[in-house]
Amino acid sequence: MKVQSYLSFEGRCDEAIAFYKKALGAEVVQLMRYSDAPADAFEGNTDASCAGAAPGPDKVMHSVLRVGETELMLSDGQCSGKAEFKGIMLSITASTDADARKWFDALADGGHVMQPLTQTFFTSSFGMLADRFSVAWMLVVDAAK
Repeated sequence: MKVQSYLSFEGRCDEAIAFYKKALGAEVVQLMRYSDAPADAFEGNTDASCAGAAPGPDKVMHSVLRVGETELMLSDGQCSGKAEFKGIMLSITASTDADARKWFDALADGGHVMQPLTQTFFTSSFGMLADRFSVAWMLVVDAAK
């Protein structure tokens, strides 16, 4: 079994993809827009559309980003305009303090730092933030290295 994260950016998926490409070096593995779907794909299923209406053809129906060794799935979701990510954090384990700092600062750009990146009793660098899309991140340096 494989459990993966699927993030709904509520109409801001293209912006999120560009941000994670720049901040984390993410690679787009797959990108499917609503314009790629057959014309009758959503007939009778208003729950699969943007805010109950036909999604714009340019909206992201499904995408996969590779971030390091992990794949994240993203979409525009219901296009409500405000993504909410509550009770979940994505965690990045860095090999070095320099990598942790680079990724922490990049993700914090336009976001909110909850715990500054600092040395703790369990690792040389640990911090938490919510990025500009309200996705919560935890960064930690692998103490075993």
